[in-house]
Amino acid sequence: MAYYLLQVSYSSNAVKAMVANPQNREDAARKAVESLGGSLKAFYFALGEFDVALIAEFPDNKSAAALSLAIGSSGSLSKIRTTVLMTTAEGMESMRSAKAAKYSPPA
Repeated sequence: MAYYLLQVSYSSNAVKAMVANPQNREDAARKAVESLGGSLKAFYFALGEFDVALIAEFPDNKSAAALSLAIGSSGSLSKIRTTVLMTTAEGMESMRSAKAAKYSPPA
């Protein structure tokens, strides 16, 4: 299983609907993530470029992409960004593996 950071911005219509009728979007996100075999690890409303940041664990990239497509096609978002995350241990493994990489920089 891999971790993913999803950052989303709501459309103006979605913001209008949430102001008129406040609702727990974490519950909606959890249901969507779990329906694709994942697990919601964290959900935060945010200030700035994105309105929400969440961390989810999925069995594979296809499942994470399916979530992005499902919520993106709903029309409730104006922007979505998905980033694959690595644990510290995975990062350390990558650093060790980099030693064996055969790369020549441009001369």
